[in-house]
Amino acid sequence: MANAYFDEYENLEIHELMLKDRPRQEAYYNAILGNKDLFKDKIVMDVGAGTGILSAFCAKAGARLVYAVEASNVATKVALDLIEENGLTNVVKVIQSRVEEFVLPAEAEKVDIIVSEWMGFYLLHEGMLDSVLLARDKFLKEGGLLFPSECTIFVAPCSVPSLFDDWHNVDGIKMDTFARKLRAQKSSRPEITHLNPQDLLHEGVVFHWMNLLDVEASDLDSIQFKEVITAQKAGNHQGFCIWFDVRFPGEDFVLSTSPLSTPTHWKQCVVVLPEESCENLEEKSPIAFQITMKRSAADMRKYNLEVDLLDPNTEEHPVPCSCHMTKCILTEAHLKMMDTS
Repeated sequence: MANAYFDEYENLEIHELMLKDRPRQEAYYNAILGNKDLFKDKIVMDVGAGTGILSAFCAKAGARLVYAVEASNVATKVALDLIEENGLTNVVKVIQSRVEEFVLPAEAEKVDIIVSEWMGFYLLHEGMLDSVLLARDKFLKEGGLLFPSECTIFVAPCSVPSLFDDWHNVDGIKMDTFARKLRAQKSSRPEITHLNPQDLLHEGVVFHWMNLLDVEASDLDSIQFKEVITAQKAGNHQGFCIWFDVRFPGEDFVLSTSPLSTPTHWKQCVVVLPEESCENLEEKSPIAFQITMKRSAADMRKYNLEVDLLDPNTEEHPVPCSCHMTKCILTEAHLKMMDTS
């Protein structure tokens, strides 16, 4: 009994954290309530409904019927109470079930909209996108909508002073050797942390983009990206920062986990380099790298990240490229001459 109580209490703390995440809450509230014309008289499925608050938003937006599908006991312990407390039992049907095992009632139509807050760290790690895609294929009408509908993963070179610079002087004592050992330990797995915006060496480039209406689960087994980025500011290159945005149908409804946006519970993912790639990196210096995100063989919901630094002298640069290498300066000058001729 004590263990069961503890598990339930721990689960509620996770939901408390998400409910207090204002960018998350506001993004879904604005996307759903700001699209009442899309929800009016529609049938909706909320995949991984949790406390049921997104289902309640859908009902408030005018949905005719909402299936709130939640596998954990939060469905019966919390979501049912929330729906009852808000007088929405005629619209929202709370079902405790894995979506993989859910069966629509025989007389029911397929759904017009699927809503889900499925995102994990750096979008896919410990997320539940596979379940949403399965629900899409089984339950969504042709021409139906997904909330969110598009996702973008970004990557940028960065400084990580908390693992490098902060150890040069600890109350008058040098601890650089300790810092190297700490980085060696942390470089074996990504750091989930809030990165200070000033520690970005670039605004970020698109690592991966997908439209959730046509992506397949197999497309997510391995994602690889190779690029040469030009540093937009001087600094110490000590890692790579990864974050994501999701976009909803309708007007400009976006949830961003960028270091430049209001912090969320997803924070950012920082892949720490064991040693500084370049100390005192100059503005317009090229940074060549390859990054791979691959499913873990042990757990399909988890991903492994691998970053390889490449030689910018041998890698192909984007055209035009604003870095300070001679070949790119000449190419950029040539393209400008062609534009003015």
